[in-house]
Amino acid sequence: MFSDTGHNWRQHRQEDSLGAFPGNSNADTVVQYKLNQAVIARYLRLIPLDWNPTGRIGLRMEIYGCRYTSDVAYFDGSSSLLYRRSVRPSWTGMEVVSLKFKTLTNSGTLLHAEGQRDHSLTLVLEKGRLLLYHQQGVSSSSGGKLLVSVGSLLDDQHWHYVKMERLSTHLNLTVDKNTRQVHIPAELSHWDIHQLSLGAVQSHGLQKPILSNRNFNGCLENFLYNDLNLIHLAKKNNHQFSVLGNVTFSCAEQVSVAVTFTDSESFMQVPGLTSWSSGVFSVALQFRTWNKAGLLLAFDLSQQKGTVWLYLSEARLRLQINKAGRVQLELSAGCSSSQECRNPFKVFQGCMRLLTLDNKPVDLIKVQQRMLGNYSHLQIDMCGIIDRCSPSHCEHGSRCTQSWSTFHCNCSNNGYRGATCHSSKYEQSCEAYKHKGNTSGYYQIDVDGSGPVKPQLIYCNMTEDMAWMVIQHNNSELTRVHLFPEKKQHVSHFDYASEEEQLAAITSQSEHCEQELSYLCRKSRLLNTPEGAPFSWWVGGLGTGQVQMHWGGALPGSRQCACGLQENCLDSNHFCNCDADYDQWANDSGLLTHKETLPVRSLVLGDIRRPGSEAAYRVGPLRCHGDKNFWNAAFFDKETSYLHFPTFHGELNADISFLFKTTSSSGVFLENLGIKDFIRIELSSASEVVFSFDVGNGPLEVRVKASVPLNDNRWHTVRADRNVKEASLLVDGFPAATQEAPADGHIHLQLNSQLFIGGTASRQKGFLGCIRSLQLNGVTLDLEERAKITPGVRPGCPGHCSSYGSLCQNQGRCVERDNGFSCNCDQSAYTGAFCHKEVSASFQSSTSLTYNLKDPRELNRNSSAWPSSIYSDVTLRGENISLSFRTAQSPALLLYINSFYKEYLALLINNHDELEVWYKLNSGRDVQVLGSRVTDLADGHLHTVIIRRQADIVSVQVDQNTREDFNLTSDVEFNSVKSLILGKVQESAEMDEELAGLASLGFSGCLSGVFLNSISPLKAALLHPDSPVIVSGPLAQSSCASSSTANPYAAETTHSLSDQPNSVDPGQPLVNAMRSDSALIGGVIGVMIFVSVVALAILARIICSRKETYRNQEVKAAQPEEGQELPFSSQADSERSG
Repeated sequence: MFSDTGHNWRQHRQEDSLGAFPGNSNADTVVQYKLNQAVIARYLRLIPLDWNPTGRIGLRMEIYGCRYTSDVAYFDGSSSLLYRRSVRPSWTGMEVVSLKFKTLTNSGTLLHAEGQRDHSLTLVLEKGRLLLYHQQGVSSSSGGKLLVSVGSLLDDQHWHYVKMERLSTHLNLTVDKNTRQVHIPAELSHWDIHQLSLGAVQSHGLQKPILSNRNFNGCLENFLYNDLNLIHLAKKNNHQFSVLGNVTFSCAEQVSVAVTFTDSESFMQVPGLTSWSSGVFSVALQFRTWNKAGLLLAFDLSQQKGTVWLYLSEARLRLQINKAGRVQLELSAGCSSSQECRNPFKVFQGCMRLLTLDNKPVDLIKVQQRMLGNYSHLQIDMCGIIDRCSPSHCEHGSRCTQSWSTFHCNCSNNGYRGATCHSSKYEQSCEAYKHKGNTSGYYQIDVDGSGPVKPQLIYCNMTEDMAWMVIQHNNSELTRVHLFPEKKQHVSHFDYASEEEQLAAITSQSEHCEQELSYLCRKSRLLNTPEGAPFSWWVGGLGTGQVQMHWGGALPGSRQCACGLQENCLDSNHFCNCDADYDQWANDSGLLTHKETLPVRSLVLGDIRRPGSEAAYRVGPLRCHGDKNFWNAAFFDKETSYLHFPTFHGELNADISFLFKTTSSSGVFLENLGIKDFIRIELSSASEVVFSFDVGNGPLEVRVKASVPLNDNRWHTVRADRNVKEASLLVDGFPAATQEAPADGHIHLQLNSQLFIGGTASRQKGFLGCIRSLQLNGVTLDLEERAKITPGVRPGCPGHCSSYGSLCQNQGRCVERDNGFSCNCDQSAYTGAFCHKEVSASFQSSTSLTYNLKDPRELNRNSSAWPSSIYSDVTLRGENISLSFRTAQSPALLLYINSFYKEYLALLINNHDELEVWYKLNSGRDVQVLGSRVTDLADGHLHTVIIRRQADIVSVQVDQNTREDFNLTSDVEFNSVKSLILGKVQESAEMDEELAGLASLGFSGCLSGVFLNSISPLKAALLHPDSPVIVSGPLAQSSCASSSTANPYAAETTHSLSDQPNSVDPGQPLVNAMRSDSALIGGVIGVMIFVSVVALAILARIICSRKETYRNQEVKAAQPEEGQELPFSSQADSERSG
């Protein structure tokens, strides 16, 4: 323990725990210790923690240090020093103020600095914490704006070091070992100090004091302003100083003896006073604790009249008097009763001082000397309370609360987890979410894991090949430019939902980013010439961005549009369509794909004031895909090989995460060594992962034993976390293992060797297999780049379908890719990233969908041949049929398959709402009807049917009912299959009379997931217009899973095969022209192309005899007249001009 007065001792601490110094074990050995932190003291007190079990102990100690010079001033609570700068040096961009102080008073002004334009900074002590305020004039009635708060328990009569560094853009405030950095207001970046007040606010202006009438009561030492020792100058009566009140240049300390109650066995007993026999008494004390409950004092009333208790309960101070035979009296003060105040502690743990009985102080030194009263397990003449929340180990803005022996971090609302809220709850990209099986939607993305960047809500668009992150801004709609005579340019600014550091992290870690930039014009030029100032430009890139003079689809710096790069502009003399300056609508659109120019920050359009000029623009959302971190991998093929990186720095918090796959039963994933400390993660057996480390308290291990082997050559996830409170290990989805840190132990992990990945420095117990996406405290190690130059290690790891193939649903096939996998849905009736999205459509009684099992054009080419010779290869000895339906129609034909030999298969609902399968595989024999026992299938609910035939064995399953098996008695070959028909059957000559009557009724309802062997007719009709499908009547894309009894066709998108993806309605040029692959839109050329496409489409229809109609819609192809007002069907009018 240390002290500079012989009282009020302070315990020596190291790494936030009690410091102990083991001595020698014999009479001759010398043990040396060097303190990590310098100690300034006059007195040293040693407390033996252990005794020699064999006899006596002895001590000889030598202490080495340096002479300490001190200039001290004492302020009595009504005095102060004022320093005025007579010469104002040129601004240097940096000013430093440092001092030491000690006090018993919890509030008061330490420093007040005034300067230019009535700005001031005030450093005050308030409730034991140091606060820094900024104030300007009398603008703030509250006395100033709080910039930063540091420290706590600073009114403990110990010296505390304070340093304030003001730099050009920020300020560092240090109290003891705790430093906080804060950005200062812009008006203080070039601010000169004119005068300094020490101990009080002495303002020449009209500023309101931060703490009214609260001067500092205590001592200041070595007050340095830049290179000036202000107290030393004040002692010499320097003319720049003014002394107000009684300031003495020595430290007159008030002696205050505190006592610390450390545990449940701590107590102090002092005798009462004889004057209490009269029944009138008083007790006073000061106490300090973190616990919300505990007994402070208790005593008996004279003549056995009762007992008095003073205690804390739920953070409220309570006084309870209990007299025999009388009603119990209880008084309380403090915070109101609430859930947050509840605490299980009942014994008092904390400090007390200034204990008085009837206004007479209790001499606690006599208690310590056993000359007064009695005590046990106390620390007398010191307050041993520790503020474990200052500095706080809680990260990411989480709130720190504490008790006497520990602290707790509240992570409930910040998106992080763990004992110190260090690790993120969320994935770092849409790519990571996709590989957990998540589909498109909004997700919280934490791009740097446990790093400083906050999580953000981002829309993830999961396609079959990519996982797109979509970052929206304030105007991604097509916007028409309104003309204002007084404005020469139109300026639009785009504010993104993500913050600046989030955008930077997203673009940095993504493999590809893009943003659509489109300009639609009519007599409104864009860039005009490759030289000179362009009419329009945009600003893009991180931060404030840079001016860009190229357009979507062109290269940076090219001063071109996409058509200029492709050499197909309207006017070959210009590099943009709009620069042709035609009096008709044109379009320059494309994707910006160079990440250094993204995102688009603002847009300036210039040529918009001429008569007849019209323009519109669209800046799409920022879209990024690929996660360079997620797939960064290395393959270790030798046990002696490893990768090495710089030393890992995770002194107080360390989180390590990675994926691995192997066929080996053991191996070290990661190791980093120090002089004594180390950290290691290894596969100790085929089913166990071990996380071991030592921070100076001895080796600790955290183990997770999996219930299945981990060496199955599939990807497994490992996450290890270590902080000052605990260490944890998580492997895949198995229960996490946790190991608490020792109380009052070492907490800093001190490493100095290189970080070894996949092996050890000794080249033993190396790992064989793949390690991927290795991150340490949110930073990804580039394994691939290091593996390129390391023998025995190869970059990348192939083979992902063994781990992720199960995500492909509904017969989707997993396809290997260099970075991940994709699901091929060609052989599935479903679509989407995982072949999970149903393809369904609503049918009306007149709807007919025919899927030809051979292209009809082949039939035309072979018209001279017999049908049997053409289609003899389409012969089925079995079918695998599945579909879902929802209908209220009974009877109803669900599916019909025919052949050129008048054979057929029909799936229908009969008059009794039961399912029947009709097989006619021999035209010379009667149809065989297979009837299911499941009823009520026309109830308007969704039902699923699966039919499988292998030769003469047929199985039928409806929903989750028991499978029903049947035997065919006719032929087993379905010969020369012609087509599959859904809905109304147009040609029924080969049908039986009963089936033909049913087929003519059509089907009213919804069909979904229709599948025959490898054919998906609904998917072909709705998503692949070039497939051999003929649609007649209304066919509307729908969702069978969501029914609506009022209108089953409401909110459904009408679809027809004539609805070609590249068709353009010239009456709506701005809406349909926004496709990025459009090179030429509007005007005469656009109309000519449109007419040509429509003519070819109509001709193709006539040749193929395909009947295709829109439901409640007519196709119109009217050419707009020149000068006609441009219609906007999805338009955000813009009135922002500049």
